[in-house]
Amino acid sequence: MFEALSRLFQKPEASLSVHDPKLAVAALLVHLAAVDGQMKDEERQAIKDALQNHYELDESAVERLVREAALRDAESVDFYKFTSALSSLEADDRIEIIAMMWQVVFADKANHELEDNMVWRIAELIGVSARDRTVLRNRIGKA
Repeated sequence: MFEALSRLFQKPEASLSVHDPKLAVAALLVHLAAVDGQMKDEERQAIKDALQNHYELDESAVERLVREAALRDAESVDFYKFTSALSSLEADDRIEIIAMMWQVVFADKANHELEDNMVWRIAELIGVSARDRTVLRNRIGKA
């Protein structure tokens, strides 16, 4: 118990802020992959691929980012602290975030209703239109 309390009050020096878009996106992707009750290997790999490609990170940086994102997601009670960091991004960047989310959703060749609902909610929170969200879902779901 003491160890858990110590971790709660310690901040790693290299810790990223939840206002960092990379961390916010990673946390949302981690949450999305597990929202249906289990994170499959295909979803885990889709998260890493999406982050690596979009942010041009090497494998070790992606591993660190995903670990930090999982910790932040576990501490979070809602999406606001993540989406608030993203809503001010350019429209193309916000659309790309939703595309990354659909890549994670369809990584296991299925679209669970909880995953679909989460992408819808995040798109609304960061200002991506229903039309753009649906076009992306259809394009990525058929790929």
